[in-house]
Amino acid sequence: MAIQRTFSIIKPDATKRNLTGAVNAKIEAAGLRIIAQKRIRMTRANAETFYAVHKDRPFFGELVEFMISEPVVVQVLEGEGAIAKYREVMGATDPAEAAEGTIRKEFALSKGENSVHGSDAPETAAEEIAYFFAGMEITG
Repeated sequence: MAIQRTFSIIKPDATKRNLTGAVNAKIEAAGLRIIAQKRIRMTRANAETFYAVHKDRPFFGELVEFMISEPVVVQVLEGEGAIAKYREVMGATDPAEAAEGTIRKEFALSKGENSVHGSDAPETAAEEIAYFFAGMEITG
């Protein structure tokens, strides 16, 4: 399997509860390297642009409000099959359906406050990484 990069967000529900280190430990235990990371406060414009794919869905407004409610930690992860591996480590969107040991099973508060975001495809990962990071910030 090829080395690839993926994008991650540690969401407001997790940063508010000081879970950044615990989430990072799970990422690293899965064999993924954190090659870029920063704590930011998303603006409304950032969140609306980033989640534009969901703009016509009923939860869009609530999602934007949630993502601007507290700081988030944006990350670039690298490893073999990083996209699939991180999605496995995150667990199902609904923590009630997530496998034991996954980030969402252990830390998520609800389907909406599910602690983390991860890219779903190589194209998405490239777009999401470029949205938040300049090339010189990625030190893999």
